[in-house]
Amino acid sequence: MILVDDAGEQWPMIGHAPWNGCNLADFVMPFFLFIVGMAIPLALKRIPNRLLAVKKVIVRTLKLLFWGLLLQGGFSHAPDNLTYGVDMKHIRWCGILQRIALAYLVVALVEIFSRSTQARDPEPTHLSIFNLYYWHWLVGACILVVYLALLYGIHVPDWGFTVHNPDSIYNGTTLTVTCGVRGKLDPPCNAVGYIDREVLGINHMYKRPAWRRSEACTENSPYEGPFKKNAPSWCYAPFEPEGILSSISAILSTIIGLHFGHVLIHLQDHPSRLKHWLLLGLALLTSGLILHFTHAIPLNKQLYTLSYVCVTSGAAALLFSAFYITVDIWGLTFLFLPLKWIGMNAMLVYVMAAEGIFAGFINGWYYGDPHNTLIYWIQKHVFIKVWHSTRVGILLYVILAEILFWAVVAGILHRLGIYWKL
Repeated sequence: MILVDDAGEQWPMIGHAPWNGCNLADFVMPFFLFIVGMAIPLALKRIPNRLLAVKKVIVRTLKLLFWGLLLQGGFSHAPDNLTYGVDMKHIRWCGILQRIALAYLVVALVEIFSRSTQARDPEPTHLSIFNLYYWHWLVGACILVVYLALLYGIHVPDWGFTVHNPDSIYNGTTLTVTCGVRGKLDPPCNAVGYIDREVLGINHMYKRPAWRRSEACTENSPYEGPFKKNAPSWCYAPFEPEGILSSISAILSTIIGLHFGHVLIHLQDHPSRLKHWLLLGLALLTSGLILHFTHAIPLNKQLYTLSYVCVTSGAAALLFSAFYITVDIWGLTFLFLPLKWIGMNAMLVYVMAAEGIFAGFINGWYYGDPHNTLIYWIQKHVFIKVWHSTRVGILLYVILAEILFWAVVAGILHRLGIYWKL
């Protein structure tokens, strides 16, 4: 996430796709949700008391919501803007941690309350695991039906909005978007955006959606740049990439991860686990690609489409299997120690690095000009000037001065036994 957020502006192929498609950044959120789902059965099996388990799940959900609102609601302006505070008329209600909180809450509660229906399976097989946890798949099927019904069934009327951007020539102007359609998956007239505008309010949605980099909006696509003179009005509108309907669909990524966690618990030998994970991962990946390339359902992170769920979950399954082979079977643990350290203090690294809180603190100590700080000096003189390239310099800065730096910090904290847990 640090890589795609901080280097994506210079390298669009690793940043979010403007609309349809799937770049490197578009795998981050579903990978989060997949591994959350995989961890749920491992964590909850240590808490046999149902009431205590529910309490822990609710408390953790509330903590995630709190940090999500604080970090992405608009209160923090780090790392480049040294101010803080948010106008409650424009606070952003949704975000990354809020989506994780919703998926975690739903899937964890299903796991807790379906325990009594799970009969003992003395010799679990590949098929019996599906049968053992059939309630999870029933919930997933209901979620999918509701999502598809709303996505394709809701009528999206014409809508308008007022531009709130001091840098725009249309600042303060009210623009209209013509729709009057049903079942469209294009940027202006999809049901995902319509529901968010009606429920959240357009002023509480993300102000800089990825579609601003689309060919319809800017000449510089896929880079961000000035809008075309004839850019459609929706280019100036907010859109919530972690909105209500798309977050309902995102629960499916966590349910799939939950199944992989059950496989880890019930199947005891490496070949059985890998066979199950690889076959299911390949099936998901193939299904998603077929849906996309037959133009049935496009890959789209903003809408969290079914094809996107399948492709990203399949990719997560294959990547996890590769790590499992390398670390658990071949024993090459030393190579991945930095990732392990970061994972053991994931919340700290997310807040300080991915959300720019530490960089904002460092930028607060400037000399003469707010852009004359240690971080800008390192970027310019140690990386950009040395490589004579802004793109290469920024990429190396993110890898070495951010990711590697926080891996070392996380390693030191691990050595000291210090962890930020929710």
